[in-house]
Amino acid sequence: MRSVSLMGVAMMCASAFAVSTPAQVAAKAAQTAASAVPTIDQSLEWQSAFNPKISPDAKRVVYEAQKTNWEENAFDRNLWIGDIASGETHALTTAKKSSTNPEWSPDGRWIAFLSDRPGQIAGTPEAKKQLYVIAADGGEAQQVTNVENGVNDFAWAPDSKRMAISMTDPETKAMKDRKEKYGEYSVVHGDYQMTHLWTVEFSNGSTTAAEPKRLTEGDKFSVGDFSWSPDGTRVAFSAQRNPDLISGDTSDLYVVHVNDKTVKKIVSTAGPDRNPHWSPDGKNIAFQTAAGSQYFFYTNGRIGVVGADGGAVQILTESFDENPGLIAWGPDGIYFGAVQKTSVHLFRLNPGTGAVERLSEPEGMVAGGFSFSRDYKRVAYRAALDNQYAEIFTTSATPWQGKKLTAMGEQLKGFTLAHREVASWESGDGTTIEGVLYTPANFDAKKKYPLLVVIHGGPTGVDQPVVNADRYYPIERFVAKGAVVVRPNYRGSAGYGEKFRSLNVRNLGIGDYADVISGVDSLIAKGFVDKDRLGAMGWSQGGYISAYITTFSDRFKAVSVGAGISDWSTYYVNTDITPFTRQYLHATPWDDPEIYWKTSPISNIAKARTPTLIQHGENDKRVPIPNAYELRQALEDRGVPVKMVVYKGFGHGIDKPKQQRAVMEENEKWFAQYIWGEKPEESKPSEPKKDEKKSTATENP
Repeated sequence: MRSVSLMGVAMMCASAFAVSTPAQVAAKAAQTAASAVPTIDQSLEWQSAFNPKISPDAKRVVYEAQKTNWEENAFDRNLWIGDIASGETHALTTAKKSSTNPEWSPDGRWIAFLSDRPGQIAGTPEAKKQLYVIAADGGEAQQVTNVENGVNDFAWAPDSKRMAISMTDPETKAMKDRKEKYGEYSVVHGDYQMTHLWTVEFSNGSTTAAEPKRLTEGDKFSVGDFSWSPDGTRVAFSAQRNPDLISGDTSDLYVVHVNDKTVKKIVSTAGPDRNPHWSPDGKNIAFQTAAGSQYFFYTNGRIGVVGADGGAVQILTESFDENPGLIAWGPDGIYFGAVQKTSVHLFRLNPGTGAVERLSEPEGMVAGGFSFSRDYKRVAYRAALDNQYAEIFTTSATPWQGKKLTAMGEQLKGFTLAHREVASWESGDGTTIEGVLYTPANFDAKKKYPLLVVIHGGPTGVDQPVVNADRYYPIERFVAKGAVVVRPNYRGSAGYGEKFRSLNVRNLGIGDYADVISGVDSLIAKGFVDKDRLGAMGWSQGGYISAYITTFSDRFKAVSVGAGISDWSTYYVNTDITPFTRQYLHATPWDDPEIYWKTSPISNIAKARTPTLIQHGENDKRVPIPNAYELRQALEDRGVPVKMVVYKGFGHGIDKPKQQRAVMEENEKWFAQYIWGEKPEESKPSEPKKDEKKSTATENP
């Protein structure tokens, strides 16, 4: 589903969670050179770098470095800092748990961040993110907050002495009294704990937590994004009527005056208005808006501008045919990022003329996480090109001349990886579809290869020809074993414009399936695919399309359905984003049951023949698990080989390394059995101890 809609280092720290240096990464790679294909564990252990933030003076970059912690079953992140001139990098934080969301103080002396580490202050709630500050030159981090529900987000004030923070209100006395009297229960679309804004003073060297001062309050709205005015007197923020995900369309823009806490709504349009950014002179605010569209799940978002006191909204990106992700308003324009086919780039918008120019190079780059120096002349970002692993870069804004700061790609040396390239084909209705084709290093077009289709979620996701660590599907191992893999950017995918994203409206599954199967036919026609050894897999919307393949095709030898929809009516009444189907199908199941049935895999269950693996998180709210049970039972009733695996305690994403290992191993075994004909492992009963009496059916328990 659409998210509501994705790594060197020069010094080894003593912490057990330190990120390796380039030399150590290369040494480890050399040791594994004998096994040119990464094991599942090795893929899960690939380190990554994220979220770079350049210092105001453009001399340093702080970023998050991720490492797998098998002992704690977690992907831990710590902060690293790099010197742009020398290229040297070192760890800034080394504590247990994770440190994330770094932000430089405007004066460049401090870096604030969030962490769920064990608190320095007695009584710090466990597993709740608190706000910390560390000197840019290193040292001990100072805990700034000690709040019951943790800190959701924060922003430095321009004076570098205060921060605005957002946090969820604690339970009211009435809720606590009710729990004491009746035990725990919840009221659907009720019992809300709103998120509000507070300010907190930063006092260097303080050994006690600062006392936050409330800035907004009440039960009329719940706060989302926010930013300070350039003069530090006001905070602009978005807020919706309650914290429910389905209330996102009610998000509007407000401004609160810090001194007297007066709040004024300045934008209220149909659909969500969010992500406010002030103009440098403080007179206007840019923001992301649906511009009144009721179908904002698939139509283009826009960048709008409004006066700081409200008034008419000016839409600036009507002619830009994609979703712009607003980043900042600098002295020479408004900056945003956007997907362009299989690339992602940085753009600058002229607020006076509406003209848009692309800044980032080269053409095929997949980039993100852009941050700017104080004068907006230098940029830090995370990027990769075709067949490359993502690194942290810096550059001048113009001309764009990326300089690599990290060396995460060194850890891939010694492995023989699949080759990735963009392929295209024509779907049944003439629509051009692109996808990413993976082929073995020794690929020979005269040979026949099994074909595995790996389908992204979204549907507004997009696959790109860069190297990422495998998480659910062991693609590198499939390719090394002799398969080719295609990852189709079926209709609805981001990067190809609003019209393309709208092609699966009232056409879910049907058009998506046509795009996938036409890609399969296109590759078969090239002569190197064994048409009798086809498999398909995917998660979320990709799981839905895989389920569609299970019931609508007899051409595939095996399918894996990850967190997929089997019945849109079942989905509609269980999901946490009910507007999704109302927008894509233009109806509820009560208004138009036919379209819900027609686009559901379960509608064609009588023709299902394909052995299907089903994987699902127990507590999935996005695609609730009744969808998985419904498909499993229907396949079992029809005598189709089916296996269902439930990951206990997980939601829509399986986000811990041990369970990701389990997901990948299940998929590797499933396709080994049905594509390569390998005999599945048989579970053997444990042998009874010598002194144990063999039980019989007639014995008492």
